[in-house]
Amino acid sequence: MISLIDTHAHLDHIENLDEELKLAQVAGITAIMAMSVSVESCRKNLEIIRTHFQSQIFLALGIHPAEADVSKLDECCELIRQNKDRIKAVGEVGLDFWYKDVRQDEAKKETQKKVFWRLCELSCEMNLPVVVHSRGAQKHCLEILADTGVGKAVFHWYDASIPILKNILDQGYLISATPNLSYNTAAREAVEFAPADRVLIETDSPVRFCNRSIGEEFQAGPKDVRRTLKAYAELKKIDEESAANTLNQNARRFFNVMV
Repeated sequence: MISLIDTHAHLDHIENLDEELKLAQVAGITAIMAMSVSVESCRKNLEIIRTHFQSQIFLALGIHPAEADVSKLDECCELIRQNKDRIKAVGEVGLDFWYKDVRQDEAKKETQKKVFWRLCELSCEMNLPVVVHSRGAQKHCLEILADTGVGKAVFHWYDASIPILKNILDQGYLISATPNLSYNTAAREAVEFAPADRVLIETDSPVRFCNRSIGEEFQAGPKDVRRTLKAYAELKKIDEESAANTLNQNARRFFNVMV
């Protein structure tokens, strides 16, 4: 069986976590990158890796833009510093200007920017890569990454334009794809354009995916990174084993893990 790494899952949001981890193991998922979205989420994920030490779970700590709160920054940064030897990235962090109420609220946007900026600075201080949420704000994210000097970043679940993708690649950054790669046109165009060594695959578990063209809907678990692999291999017109070898190597290099 082909071994795989799920580079982005929210384990603290999965209700039946033990069952999902067993299913992932059976499916050949050898490592999972657990993302955090708030201080509470960071603490839950730290507890998960403590109680599931036998599983290959690696941790990212951070504050998601939807949870952006300047008053929580010091606590989050302290958690990251205290657990430097236990984490592999700062994430999931970034900006989200997708919804109209945020786009039209300068105060909300500034709060997101302040939180993202501070966490990017910390990632540089600690030599950690950044996992970026950038929906509706890719250009702004790129500016902050460049201004803070972040060297390693992945634009999670990238499905924006090719011109912006070119800028991302020019900065040396990566993108990641989810199971929607099998049906989402923008995601497919992005992955088709990106060099093989600039792509990671993930599930964003426990997100629900819906392929209306074939009437398929499912709630993702880490095991479903195999769906992403299948879509990637078909899109790139290569066999799944070759694709997995490249994608796993990308993940190992980006997160500095040996699995």
